[in-house]
Amino acid sequence: MPTLDEWIDAEARYATGAMLRAISATHLVMDRPGFGQRVIPRPGSVLASPVVAHYDPDPDYFFHWYRDSALVIDALRVALTMGYADSTAVERFREFVRFSRSLLSLSGPEFLRRSDFRAAVQPAFLQYLRPDAEIAALSGDAVLADVRVNADGTLDFTRWGRPQTDGPALRAIALLRWRRELKDLQHDVPLQSALAEVVSADLAFTLARAQKPSNDVWEEESGYHYYTQLVQAEALLQGGLWLEESGQNARAEACRLGAAEVLSRLDWFWSDAQGFYRSRMATESTSAAKDLDIAVVLAVLHAARSGGPHSMLDPKAQATLTALEELFDRTYAINRGRPQDRGAAMGRYANDHYYSGGAWYLATLAAAEFYFSLARALRRREALAVTAENSRFRERLGGAAAASGGEALARLAIERGDAIMRTVRAFTPTSGALSEQFDQTTGEQTSAKHLSWSYAAFITAAAQRAKACCPT
Repeated sequence: MPTLDEWIDAEARYATGAMLRAISATHLVMDRPGFGQRVIPRPGSVLASPVVAHYDPDPDYFFHWYRDSALVIDALRVALTMGYADSTAVERFREFVRFSRSLLSLSGPEFLRRSDFRAAVQPAFLQYLRPDAEIAALSGDAVLADVRVNADGTLDFTRWGRPQTDGPALRAIALLRWRRELKDLQHDVPLQSALAEVVSADLAFTLARAQKPSNDVWEEESGYHYYTQLVQAEALLQGGLWLEESGQNARAEACRLGAAEVLSRLDWFWSDAQGFYRSRMATESTSAAKDLDIAVVLAVLHAARSGGPHSMLDPKAQATLTALEELFDRTYAINRGRPQDRGAAMGRYANDHYYSGGAWYLATLAAAEFYFSLARALRRREALAVTAENSRFRERLGGAAAASGGEALARLAIERGDAIMRTVRAFTPTSGALSEQFDQTTGEQTSAKHLSWSYAAFITAAAQRAKACCPT
């Protein structure tokens, strides 16, 4: 049996290949007979899952989501820098930028003028269509709040949880990271022009929408959500730096002020009584069952702040991860009686009912990545704060040993991450394929097969582990 190091390296390479097969998948065809559709992906589109499914029973994820595509393209950058991908990744990135720019010109009114799409829809499927008035309102930046598009670059005319405003922020973050880290691409003038156009639009959208409610990352509730707000704040901060570089000082200052306002609002999500960051601000229509949500940990990872509030060094973020680990330790059968060298399989939130309502690969990998990111920070000589909020986190990390700090504490964090990676390994088939979920009782894979986000989460967790174990 391969060692954990060998397995992680092999699985990261498999994940990279699987993720690449979902980008620019122009060889695939999705027929939706009930909707009278045939979709052939365009270059640069990113499928949330390249598997053709019709809720039979697997869900139809044959769409380009703004959020998912940004996370996948960001992970592709990581795969390239880690040596998991070759120059093909750069070409896929160029195609993604061009495809993203083309989406900026989508128009609901034009779509309605050119398409009598309802005539091709079977009567039983008419209930799933969006009202014409909703489609007609899609112009300008409203298109960026539209969650997803068909992989051929056309508007999605089916009902879904809208609007959502995290996708453009995530895309701006991802594109700016590519620009910053791959210096050779800065000499590609057509690419940089297209990239600037997309980032500029995403920042303008984010600045305008950061004060407004949105559907959450799970596309289930409307309101003000920790995940959305944190990635919006980070996009505005990074965008402000980019705008300042190009001499757009007024816009840069507007982004900085917008980010500061959003970050101050994030303090409201902390609950002293509950001891964790709530995933959203409660309203009359929300359920307290979703207060504790892995979305908070995902937000910390995707924003990737180097320190301070809302980073892996934030005692309140650490407390939130601990509360989640203890929740799933209690509620998932696959976590009871597990070997001592394994960590907890993680889901989204308590009493989740989507498909099996079980563990998610991306949630479990997020917990591992958090520990690896913490270990990297500790090896940079950052300090683990000692506060009342993270007392349970420190106890679980190593008890009295955690007080020693420094290198010993970094090793403890890596061990915690490795324990969770062993759990991922235990529920990954020999093929390496990752679905969306694995059942909390049987461990069998459920929901969407070959979820692109699952592969992206594996790549980023593996990369953080490599950097934590072998700091440069």
